[in-house]
Amino acid sequence: MKTQTSMGMLDLSYPHIMGILNTTPDSFSDGGKYYCSTEKALKHAESMIRAGASVIDVGGESTRPGAVDVSLEEELRRVVPVVKAIKEKYKVCVSVDTSKPEVMKQSIDVGADLINDVRALQEPGAIDIVAEANIPVCLMHMKGNPQNMQTNISYNDIYDEVCAFLQQRINICLQKGIKQENIMIDPGFGFGKTLEHNYHLLANFEKFHELGYPLLAGLSRKSMFYKYLNKLPEECTISSVVGASVAMMKGAHIVRVHDVEQTVEAMKIVQMMKYNQ
Repeated sequence: MKTQTSMGMLDLSYPHIMGILNTTPDSFSDGGKYYCSTEKALKHAESMIRAGASVIDVGGESTRPGAVDVSLEEELRRVVPVVKAIKEKYKVCVSVDTSKPEVMKQSIDVGADLINDVRALQEPGAIDIVAEANIPVCLMHMKGNPQNMQTNISYNDIYDEVCAFLQQRINICLQKGIKQENIMIDPGFGFGKTLEHNYHLLANFEKFHELGYPLLAGLSRKSMFYKYLNKLPEECTISSVVGASVAMMKGAHIVRVHDVEQTVEAMKIVQMMKYNQ
């Protein structure tokens, strides 16, 4: 099966940069910078768009290891006004990083173009919302949940298990009415994986094309870099760009990043190399 060349607003014949916009007080890397301020969030979105991001990923609940659940009301308050403001001002694809069906619905109502769900639409009602809206969704693999995903991590074969989970979720989504052309997948770097698991998945990232769906890679400032290099997350721009570059060289359609300008430069180099093979 070949992956489609477009998904919603996105032409997938070349890679896209998804800029991360956290509206949380406790994100592991940039928590609090854009919390409870639509104006600050909008300014950051603008800076990422100007730097070359073609997708802005708005998230109102931290999914870092050990993160505490956020109430529906609080997540709606953090996310929906920001999505609305971005869509009113800019012609850019807006993704919403959420697992809550009501957040999906209200975000879609104000213009969200893509749902990016770390729980792969497993919450009751989530599939129905996305199917009815007929918009793209990214299904991610996570073993456990943010509270326990980094505890007692064990796989017999991590690649096979991640693929099996993603294929199962794809099949369920198709059965429930989500169109094949609206599905992309993410192996979930850092979500229930050890450092070695993460590097194994990155080293074999191109194999995920066998599932036949567009690929998203979210590596930016994750523990596979900052723990390995003994640095703070915000000090890992170079390693994050390297990780994104490897993923793009292996065929990632979207890379989700904090450091947009630097990753755009890397993307241009990767594309020039591919064009001149």
